[in-house]
Amino acid sequence: MAEITVSFNEALAAAVAALKAAGASPEQAAATARAVVTAEAEGNRGVGLKHLFTYGDALAAGRAKGEAEPVIEAVTEVVTRVDAAEGLPHLGFERALPRLAEGARKQGLALLALSNGYPCGALGYFARKLAEEHGLAALAAANAGPAVMAASGGRTPVFCTNPIAFAVPTGPGGPNGEALPALVIDQSSSSASLAKLREYAEAGREIPEGWGLDPAGHPTTDARAALAGSLLPFGGARGANIALMVEMLAAGLTGANWSKDAPAYNKGNRSPGAGLFILAVSPQSGFHARLHDWFEAVQADEGVHLPGLAKGEALHHARHRGFTVDADLWTRVKALA
Repeated sequence: MAEITVSFNEALAAAVAALKAAGASPEQAAATARAVVTAEAEGNRGVGLKHLFTYGDALAAGRAKGEAEPVIEAVTEVVTRVDAAEGLPHLGFERALPRLAEGARKQGLALLALSNGYPCGALGYFARKLAEEHGLAALAAANAGPAVMAASGGRTPVFCTNPIAFAVPTGPGGPNGEALPALVIDQSSSSASLAKLREYAEAGREIPEGWGLDPAGHPTTDARAALAGSLLPFGGARGANIALMVEMLAAGLTGANWSKDAPAYNKGNRSPGAGLFILAVSPQSGFHARLHDWFEAVQADEGVHLPGLAKGEALHHARHRGFTVDADLWTRVKALA
């Protein structure tokens, strides 16, 4: 696989142009492109530049409204509701972000409840942004459609992959006083994400046992059969419980469509009406010093992996020195624009 190196800004310009060409307004395109390119730069390629084609198809078909203007509702000083108006959710998030961050700083915590949107792609993007740019801890949950995963003990899909993300700021410490990479967890409730299953299906690779069931409800290692059937939660009932929690936060509390009722994100012309829930928390005084002591103790155990740190370093490098992209994918992205 041939790769080329592109600058962060070059990739961002191409992503913006591609989304605008597909029908997104300049503001929708810019907000969404920032998330897409950040995911690619981190190495999260399943929802990186490749995801532009998913967004482009959705915009062209009407599943996502490119000219949508999100409606921001100030419910209380610390509660903000966003109606994404069937558009991509990133613009609504960016417009509500100042209010969310200010509320958390003043009152200790604040929440954002977004509904009526298209699936958000890389969920960790929102949590990392709050941690690294605003110094806040963040918990994010998102749902989508169609349902691809059953509840605990069931066989009929009622959940999507229902990802959850969590981030905590690690404080300043860079050479110019900038924030260090945040600790970021970003994972689906299913044993594998839809992006990962699509990668396996496109490559003709078998998936590990325990990832999915075929349409008849039998365990399968065929990625295409799992995509046509249903996915399995990670850890059995424990993963299914996480999916249930995400569904209640991202769909129930926000007023978004339940995953089981949501139109598909990848076919038809109706919006999935997906939801996004974000809780922002302001750390107490002394948190960063305690966290660094904790890091030092935990990382003394050789081989320990703390999620998000390496991706944050990769993102920092990419912003200053560029990052590698599959040459064929880059050609296709440029063609979109």
